[in-house]
Amino acid sequence: MVEFIHELQKSSRCVDAALERYLYALSSQKTKLVQAMHYSTLLGGKRLRPFLVYQTGQLFGLKQESLDAPAAAIECIHAYSLIHDDLPAMDNNTLRRGEPTCHVQFGETTAILAGDALHTLAFTILTHAPISAITTEERLKMIAVLAEASGAEGMCFGQALDLESEGKHVSAEVLETIHRYKTGALIRAAVHMGALAAGKKSRKILNYLDSYAVAIGLAFQVQDDILDMIGDSQSTGKQRGADKLLGKKTYPLLLGLDMARAKAKNLYKESLASLKKIDAIGYNTNMLVKLARYIIERKT
Repeated sequence: MVEFIHELQKSSRCVDAALERYLYALSSQKTKLVQAMHYSTLLGGKRLRPFLVYQTGQLFGLKQESLDAPAAAIECIHAYSLIHDDLPAMDNNTLRRGEPTCHVQFGETTAILAGDALHTLAFTILTHAPISAITTEERLKMIAVLAEASGAEGMCFGQALDLESEGKHVSAEVLETIHRYKTGALIRAAVHMGALAAGKKSRKILNYLDSYAVAIGLAFQVQDDILDMIGDSQSTGKQRGADKLLGKKTYPLLLGLDMARAKAKNLYKESLASLKKIDAIGYNTNMLVKLARYIIERKT
């Protein structure tokens, strides 16, 4: 996994540099609002969504510079979602990545506005930033993919279902629906955006890539649920058992820890089956294979 960690760190540095550029370009650079945006976006994190953008685009020979804009845009959406998730009206978290959450550091009103501003910054980036070798039509598709994945038919829908389910009995099917939208939608979008950056080249394997993204998106959340139950707070950067305290249903609580682990492994196998079909066409999916493994083995 050494090669994978190296690539993950490399893509993290690339997207962070791109985010720095876009945040620096804001005319209100020194305001409290932009400070809060900068703090929450560059606080750290695994940067898995940008990594997926980069790795998917690189399947088709794209250079990192051509993928900086979609990678930064999706991380802006992810950062905004975390700011809002942490608010007192939502999950009321005080720690994120081992540091004070945005509303603790800057106040609740500034945190709300920082999330709003990061949401709009994502689409500003996709609209204006240079993305070589794509047509206007493909750029519009990229914007549409991110909009759908983050809105009422994607991440926000999943979050709403999650809030409605707190303290209630939910079935495994309902729980899967929640997570396929709440977490999985942005992961699918990352893969789609990396493929769209390659233009027509990606069309023949887009369905396989999507199947892979669906599987790892759900696997990511299953592992998150497992870590919420047994993870070390210092490693995860979050309070252990936070979901249970909020009355949220998780895979270990619903299925038991062993069955939750088995589900994560089955999803991992599903993701590999999709990648084998892509390999058979002549693409090298080595890093996507390693990412799938990392998702179900990670401790943070």
